[in-house]
Order: sequence, then structure tokens, then C-alpha cells
Amino acid sequence: MTTIEEQVARYGYVTETIAEDIDLIAEITRLKKEKNAVILAHYYVSAEIQDLADYIGDSLGLSQQAAATEADMIIFCGVHFMGETAKVLSPNKKVIIPDLNAGCSLADSAPADKFAEFKAKYPDHIVISYINCSAEIKALTDIVCTSSNALQIVNSLPKDQKIIFAPDANLGRYVAQKTGREMVLWDGACIVHIDISREKLAELRKENPDALLIAHPECKEDILLQADFVSSTTGLLKFVQESNHDKFIVATEAGILHKMKQAVPNKKLIPAPGSDNNTCACSECPYMKMNTLEKVYNALYYEQPEIFVPEDIRLKAFESVNRMLELSKGI
Repeated sequence: MTTIEEQVARYGYVTETIAEDIDLIAEITRLKKEKNAVILAHYYVSAEIQDLADYIGDSLGLSQQAAATEADMIIFCGVHFMGETAKVLSPNKKVIIPDLNAGCSLADSAPADKFAEFKAKYPDHIVISYINCSAEIKALTDIVCTSSNALQIVNSLPKDQKIIFAPDANLGRYVAQKTGREMVLWDGACIVHIDISREKLAELRKENPDALLIAHPECKEDILLQADFVSSTTGLLKFVQESNHDKFIVATEAGILHKMKQAVPNKKLIPAPGSDNNTCACSECPYMKMNTLEKVYNALYYEQPEIFVPEDIRLKAFESVNRMLELSKGI
């Protein structure tokens, strides 16, 4: 019989069998209170996890909440780098994620050793890194940003300041276009956002000529150029709430549609189609979908898998994330 630690080491999550008669939501709620734990969930995880979370948000909101929470334990339902960010900001709290396998294609596109070599070629450049990166990349960064505040952070720097922007090249190009700044870009991308099919989207727009196309800036440039509105996940949510239009094609991960439908139940929301033929004909992040109620329950019950960040890395990463939080006050 394997121990919990052996299960996590072998599979990346706790594999203990859960009794069929357990009410998972009720038990998760009870355990949260008993252990003074808080559940943070990204908009891209499943609807059932969003509905039981204490806070739902995008990368900026989740970072702010992780820094502010007084809980003893954080259960982070998202992907690995998000758990790392929470640990960077809250070193004395136990940070648990449901599945260590929930990585991020964008974060993985920037290995720390390769990025350090890249950075060394531009010694007079300041490094701005999108929060969707590892703690090691954050430690090599001067200021972290999110899609919510990237424009504000770039604009806060002197116009003659040279900039490296990493790891998302699509977001970097968008920010450069909007700010008029020349930036050296690391060539990384999110598999979900670059997988939106141009051909299928064109057909969808023909079928729905009265729909506004709204898009996340991680999308490819050709998608962004035709979008009626571009913003972060939270920005897209706010836009559909405040817009007078009643039909939208949403070009980002389909998980946000759950919160959008709750906010604007009378509006028509259509997910932008991905290249693959999947169950929802939309763009889904396979890593976000690794979060399940069963894994959340086991993670909370057994307090595994736990996130650890070496202290030397954490301190450097803290400086870059904290600078972002300072510059983002009021957003």
C-alpha cells in the first residue's frame, strides 16, 4: 500500500479512493472551515470548482487575493505557476494544488537557463515578465505583469528605457503596439489561445454578423486585429456586463463562459472555435481541466501536493511580483 507522499511522487496528486456516499462539496466546505483554508480558483477551471471557491479571478486578482488572505492554507485551483506565485507571496502559509501535473504551456516555453542566456545578451534592458511563468523566471525579472496591467506597467517606465518582454510574444506584440514601445520579445505562447482557428472563426462570424468578437491578448495577432475588444479575462467579463450588445464571440479559454453566463444570463455567448474537434467546439486548457472536485477534496484532506519554492528564488521573485502589486494599486 502506497503512502500519500508516494502517490504524489508517482502520479502528481493524491489517488486515495473516495467513498461513493461522500458529499464532496459539503465535505470540502467543512474541511475548509476546520483547517482555516481558502480556495482560490481561476476562471478557466471547471464550473463546479468555481462555484465552491472563496475567490475566482484572473492572474492579477488571484495574486492580490493570495497576498491578502489570512488563511493558514491556500488550495489553489489553477496551474502550477499560480501555486508558486501564492507561495512567493505567502511563504508562511501552506500552499496546496490539486494536481502537480497542471502545468502551463506558456510557462514551459521559457526554461530558466535559456532565458538567463537570452537576458545576458541585453544587459541594458529591464525585464518585464508576464505572470504566466515559473518562479525561476520571476526571479530573473524586474517587474511581473498580467494581461490586466501590462499596458500600465510598460507606460510607467521612462520612454528611453529598453525592455525585454517575456514569455508571451503575442501579449508582448500587443503591448508594444498599444504603447508605441519597441521591446525585445521572448518567443513563447499559450497553446489554448494560439489554437483558435482562423478559418472556423471566420465561418462563425459569418453565421453571427451581429456578434462582437472579444479576445484575450494572448491570441495571435490576426485574431486581435479583427477583435472589437481586447482585454484580460476579467476585462472581457466586465465588457460583456457593461456593453449594450447582447451577442458575443469570446476568444479565450471557455471556462470564463460559466462566470459570464451567471453575470449576463440573457446575453448570447459563443466560444471561439479551436482547431481541434473536441467536446465543446471551443478552446479548452487541458491543464486547467486537471483540477477536479475529487482532487480538490483529497488535496484538502491530506494537505498534498504542497508547493515549495527555494528561499533564494522566492525572495527574488517576491521583489518582481511585489513591484507589480505596488504599481497595480487601483486596478
